[in-house]
Amino acid sequence: MTQSLSKLIAQGRGDAPADLVLRGGVVWDMVTGMKIPGDVAICGDTIVGIGAEYEAAQVVDVTGLTLVPGFIDTHLHIESSLVTPHEFDRCVGPRGVTTAICDPHEIANVIGVPGIEYFLQSASETVMDIKVNLSSCVPSSHMETAGARIEAEDLIPLADHPQVIGLAEFMNYPGVIFQDPGCMAKLEAFRGRHIDGHCPQLGGKDLNAYVSAGIRTEHEATTAEEAREKLQKGMRVLIREGSVSKDLHALQPLLNDITSAYMCLCTDDRNPLDIGEHGHLDYMIRELIRLGCPPLAVYRAASLSAAEAFGLKDRGQVAPGKRADIVALRDVDDCRAEMVFSGGVRMGDAAFAARKVTPPVGQGSVKIAKVTSDTFRTGGNRTQTDVIGIVEGKIITEHLNEEIAITDGDKRPDLDRDLIKIAVIERHGVNGNSATGFVKGFGLKAGAIASTVCHDHHNIAVVGADYDDMAFAANRLAELQGGFVVVRDGKVLAELALPVAGLMSDQPFEVVHDDLIALRDAAKGLGVVLQEPFLQLAFLALPVIPALKITDRGMVDVIKFEIIPG
Repeated sequence: MTQSLSKLIAQGRGDAPADLVLRGGVVWDMVTGMKIPGDVAICGDTIVGIGAEYEAAQVVDVTGLTLVPGFIDTHLHIESSLVTPHEFDRCVGPRGVTTAICDPHEIANVIGVPGIEYFLQSASETVMDIKVNLSSCVPSSHMETAGARIEAEDLIPLADHPQVIGLAEFMNYPGVIFQDPGCMAKLEAFRGRHIDGHCPQLGGKDLNAYVSAGIRTEHEATTAEEAREKLQKGMRVLIREGSVSKDLHALQPLLNDITSAYMCLCTDDRNPLDIGEHGHLDYMIRELIRLGCPPLAVYRAASLSAAEAFGLKDRGQVAPGKRADIVALRDVDDCRAEMVFSGGVRMGDAAFAARKVTPPVGQGSVKIAKVTSDTFRTGGNRTQTDVIGIVEGKIITEHLNEEIAITDGDKRPDLDRDLIKIAVIERHGVNGNSATGFVKGFGLKAGAIASTVCHDHHNIAVVGADYDDMAFAANRLAELQGGFVVVRDGKVLAELALPVAGLMSDQPFEVVHDDLIALRDAAKGLGVVLQEPFLQLAFLALPVIPALKITDRGMVDVIKFEIIPG
């Protein structure tokens, strides 16, 4: 709630009691690096005083604790956390995340603008502050079938919503540098506003051209060299550590007291299982410090630098006039939040129970005809075969070539060489497309795994050693109206229903966490060697990340940005 200027000034000067005082701790200033003793006075959602003594209607004892600014996740898709925005709030808020800058393009690819509007409404109800970058690439490319298409004219009416920052990650980087008319229309519409970047492995003059379009942030750097060039060309680099995309160790050497002003942290998709076992931004902070980054640089990247990068001038410091987003820590190296305040509200059961909750949207989004085992046959007259090579911990893949024999007009899985079948089946009721190919790196020895979380078009993705099990898995997803499923010998070993647009559960995050444990164990029982097979599978269908991917239209050579002829 916005307070009157008179009230803010009076409480800051001590002429009137503050609404809330945090007493006994020290403020760690992200600008000077100094530790400042004294009370922190809060008026409504705003800090009005530090480093002095204040009276207050309510006093909270933080003796022995260090107070740092609330953490800002600078890029993520809440849908890929597999829970609704309200459950995400409850899951990560108590860990210190007080601002999440999300791109709802997963749900937008399924149901279009109503999905973005659902997130904007939810963002007005959560305890944490959810900011929204408007989805720029729906679909992400011309090589896939999504459930919706969003053009510049669809986004412009949403641009001035109070929760909107600007335009979300511009994934179609070839469309930018070669000036595709649709891309140019969106860039022109948001010219002068924040535009988030997405340009993996782009460098040289092509990167110059991309940045010249007004794109200022980037989270796809996977090496220190790539990140350094992007910093040198004026981009803010977001260090990413998600459930699949793990770039923290590669970029950590670049984060220091000099660069921290221009580097931020993001998760870009972290599921409740990883959050429960390791953490969220709190995990990234602990790990970066453990690896030798200066603690001040790490906390600055997690707060002040993030706020500055996205134009959020009202947060990022525990200082007068700033939003009262505060994390109280016993040990800054260990980063375990003892208390979290978001806009002056203490994160906890009472605050979460008091929220209004907008009902989820996107029910009944899985629309397929019955799938049969014949769907997964791969024809052709060449034994030479393009194969997707998984790089664990990355969403980039290798473009492999293998000789696969043709038997009865079909190329079949070769488990001895870890060559298993992968298929994508269009599930939006648009055209009924399906395509098959091969992938190496799962270690799968039997059965099938299927998912409707399939970036970014979110069709059904299936990998398997047995066609009957693959068909069973795909059909089971239609019955669940989305989710993950592991099948062997015609039986479901584990599953998680995601009926909200085929992307999110309508259950508490604790239930999702437990179901993910069962799914991971079931996948390992089939021989899978990947730590996170479900989201790894999802990214094998994203045709804007090198080098070889698959969509419902076929195998995609991302380097050439074209579908490989069958």
